[in-house]
Amino acid sequence: MATDALLTAQAVHDLIHSSDAGSADKKIVDASWQFPHTGRKVVEEYKQCHLPTALMFNVDDCVDKESEFDMMLPSAEEFSAYAGNLGIGNDTHVIVYDNSDMGLFSAQRLWWMFKVFGHDNVSILNGGLPAWKAAGFETEAGEVKTQPRDFKAELRADMLFTFDDVESNLTEKTVQLLDARPPGRYGGSQPEPRADVESGHVPNTINVPFGMILDAKTKTVKTPGELEKAFESKKVDLSNPVAVMCGSGLTCTGLYLAAYLCGKFDVKVYDGSWCEWFFRAKPENILKNE
Repeated sequence: MATDALLTAQAVHDLIHSSDAGSADKKIVDASWQFPHTGRKVVEEYKQCHLPTALMFNVDDCVDKESEFDMMLPSAEEFSAYAGNLGIGNDTHVIVYDNSDMGLFSAQRLWWMFKVFGHDNVSILNGGLPAWKAAGFETEAGEVKTQPRDFKAELRADMLFTFDDVESNLTEKTVQLLDARPPGRYGGSQPEPRADVESGHVPNTINVPFGMILDAKTKTVKTPGELEKAFESKKVDLSNPVAVMCGSGLTCTGLYLAAYLCGKFDVKVYDGSWCEWFFRAKPENILKNE
């Protein structure tokens, strides 16, 4: 049976406290991440408050550290080691969440990472830590220890869109490339978080800001019907090829999630995103709105 992409706080609570909770192969994982300029220290926040039994997956520690671009995927071997050290095996149901006030900001990146490395048994706590607290469920403090396990990751390269793919698409125009950054960064009127990267966008892309996938009142991911309307409002045709990008590959995985919930499972992610494009593309292919 396919694993649900989203779980309610009640569903996660039931999984933690079910009669077979002790024997069920599952891991709760805090995947919180924030931009450095916010001053937030997500690892310290995790130590102060997290879901019962939750482990910390520090996304900054599980990247390609040799890359000049931000947040690039690690190798399959590196991901295997990191996940295995958290006690995650290939049969483990992984449930990820983050502590963003938005209800979701970074957990979907880890959800997608597990998928791109061949592990489909992964879900997201819809609404994150705020939804868990709002439901009145208990939290814990301190670090959680676990026994390492063997985890074998296999990269699904067909889920990725590369720099060369983006460049080819400039002339072929066969793939709808969606950019999840806020309109100001996409248009070039607001700065990028990384000081040495100017804002702007790739030609022929469609700006679908990450926030469009969230319900502003409930701070949860919108329903499939609402997500389909959001894509339609941007003239995105989900029956045709789609790839997604953002600043560094984080929020664009939210668009991947949104399309996935609408039944489109073949969206590709441009992992290098704007950070890579800015440094490698020809100047005439770095656009700003007039």
